Amino acid sequence: MHRFALCLAFIVILSGSTHAFAQDHASHAAAGAAPADAPPTLEIVWPPANATVPLSADAEGAIGVVVKSNFRLLPAGQCGDDPQCGHVHMKIDPDGDSCNIPGLTYNSMNSDFGGDLIEARFGHCPSPTGPHVIGILLADDTHQPILVDGQPVTALVPITTQRP
Repeated sequence: MHRFALCLAFIVILSGSTHAFAQDHASHAAAGAAPADAPPTLEIVWPPANATVPLSADAEGAIGVVVKSNFRLLPAGQCGDDPQCGHVHMKIDPDGDSCNIPGLTYNSMNSDFGGDLIEARFGHCPSPTGPHVIGILLADDTHQPILVDGQPVTALVPITTQRP
């Protein structure tokens, strides 16, 4: 039930600040697009749920988050007219704003390079180590959430972070 509440909170947060929740970073190109009639899917494949993950030793305290989607994940602005294309926005502890990059409403995104890898920067959290939830959102070329039945396509995974 707690996970459902976090998912709902993530959707509410994103619905209220979608445009501002979109502007910056991450990684490389993903495989194949979904058939035109397939609803979009989004999943966090690494880290797995409830994993304990070491943070990078630098101030960013970053980890790589690998996502999977049946959409092509390209840099923002590169999808053209392809309705089966987008990129990912990521927020750590999506039920609040404490882990956002200062002045922004997100922690990271893969809109610069597209692809299935995004960097979660726990160094922006008041407490980088300990229990956290990684939330991701599938967005279109203009950083708007991709919707299914009026709801954004999202995925959540709870993890625990620690210093190496």
